[in-house]
Amino acid sequence: MMSGSSGGASAGLPALPLGFDLVALDSVGSTNDEARRLAAEGASDRTIVWAGEQTKGRGRQGRNWSSPRGNLYLSVILRPDCALSEAAQLSFVSCVALGEAIAALAGNRVEVTYKWPNDVMFNAKKGVGLLLESLSTPEGGVDWVIVGMGTNIEHFPDDARYPASSLRKEGAPAALVAATLLEEFARQLDTWLEVWKKRGFDDIRAAWKQRVQGLGKSIEVRLPNETLSGVFGDLDHTGALLLTLEDGRTRSITAGDVFPAS
Repeated sequence: MMSGSSGGASAGLPALPLGFDLVALDSVGSTNDEARRLAAEGASDRTIVWAGEQTKGRGRQGRNWSSPRGNLYLSVILRPDCALSEAAQLSFVSCVALGEAIAALAGNRVEVTYKWPNDVMFNAKKGVGLLLESLSTPEGGVDWVIVGMGTNIEHFPDDARYPASSLRKEGAPAALVAATLLEEFARQLDTWLEVWKKRGFDDIRAAWKQRVQGLGKSIEVRLPNETLSGVFGDLDHTGALLLTLEDGRTRSITAGDVFPAS
């Protein structure tokens, strides 16, 4: 294990903005699990757990997340001063920060878009998965939020539920590696967290919508017990997807898997 503090690089570690702490691991079961352990021990806000590989990576709904070396695996511990109902907005904050970081480093070779609720796409193929976990306080506030991210830089699964790719396959420059992407992501996250804290969700929502795919188009939303068809009407002020059904009614979706209309 290597550990670096905020404000600069040490022992060759990425340089992160002031206020960030870095825990760098060669290998770990899951960065989210390690972040949960550290959060329970009192790890500070903006602690990033970064691993070269995960042996037990996981995505939403307990799905396995392939985690070979060469990709970027990290989990951020956040301690926001907000109600638990607002904590889910940090998924969109993190998504925008990572999307802007990738766009800055990959240039026009990779079109970065977002797929609701928390995927980042490379030229319309899945390249990033986000996993949000949180713990509330007895008073109904937030003790911590952990945002886990797996970014396909060198590798991607060829058996994914949704067509996947990697930054390298899509033409990203050789200089874009895990360490450089981590540095740029931390800079962007620092910026967008301040936007969220000072101006609320509206600016985050607007930035996310600039890159979202499927807005205004026919989609399928697969839920545990049903599949809905309709038009992706909007993202509401909480981050829920507003689906306009065929009969004109609007359904608010807070969790589900989105696919183009078949």
